[in-house]
Amino acid sequence: MAVFEKVQAIIVEELGKDAEEVTLTTTFEDLDADSLDLFQVISEIEDEFDIQIESEDGLNTVADLVAYVEEQTK
Repeated sequence: MAVFEKVQAIIVEELGKDAEEVTLTTTFEDLDADSLDLFQVISEIEDEFDIQIESEDGLNTVADLVAYVEEQTK
């Protein structure tokens, strides 16, 4: 499964959204995600990919998050 699909599944699960709502260009603002929601999503992604995300700064879209995960898992 591609990184995007795993990240998408986590966001869908954590935020209760439909998969169609979560695209690479979707922002967390589009998903009505507050800081606690974002923390939950990041925590799940860290567990799934066994990485540490030090800060959500610069992670504004799903694509930003996917690119970060891909960089950390090379």
